[in-house]
Amino acid sequence: MPVTPPAPVAESSGRRRLASALWPPRVTRAQLIVALLLFVLGLGLAIQVSSTSENSALRGARQEDLVRILDELDDRTQRLEDEKARLEKQRTELESSSDQAEEARKQTQEKERQLGILAGTVAAEGPGITLTVGDPTGAVESDMLLDAIQELRAAGAEAIQVNGVRVVADSYFTGGGEDMRIDGTKVAAPYVFKVIGKPEDLEPALNIPGGVVQTLEKEQATATVERSAKIVVDALRPAKRPDYAQSSSQ
Repeated sequence: MPVTPPAPVAESSGRRRLASALWPPRVTRAQLIVALLLFVLGLGLAIQVSSTSENSALRGARQEDLVRILDELDDRTQRLEDEKARLEKQRTELESSSDQAEEARKQTQEKERQLGILAGTVAAEGPGITLTVGDPTGAVESDMLLDAIQELRAAGAEAIQVNGVRVVADSYFTGGGEDMRIDGTKVAAPYVFKVIGKPEDLEPALNIPGGVVQTLEKEQATATVERSAKIVVDALRPAKRPDYAQSSSQ
């Protein structure tokens, strides 16, 4: 009696070989490149279809719809142009305002410096003269020095100091000889005037006939004037704050 081999065992062995051949999948480099190209091609086709659909929608739109779309685009463009112009104008105004503020600040500082020179609260330098008054006999009186100050101011003196004392609008001279005082500060001969102004105007003002120089020489005093391109007036007065007066500007 013939013996038949067991079929199930053979079939099971064949399935295992088939599964072993299919898994894990063996993908070659060429297959990967082909798959990537197919993916890119599919993506391009999808984008083209989408764009074609949009263009088809516009081509199929009514004339009224196309006109409305164009009007909306024009309105939007105009709004953007208006906003751009507004921002540019605002920028120009800000730049102009900044420039004006800077100019006002500079003018304020310059005005403050000028007022400080006149008030004697800041140092000053510039062309001018040096007047040196010698008094070997002690005959010079305070009114003689005050006359010299007045002549210098009339000739355009802008800053004056005498023996380290700053002379301003409310300065006063008292005494004479060994007890000469300027604003209460005792000074002694020789009296050295440092004066800032135009030398060509200051020197002649002192040397006019019957003027300061001749008056001092009559009292056996000496007076010499020397022009200079740079005179330094660095004696300072303390800034005073008014007790009652206030600014009336709003």
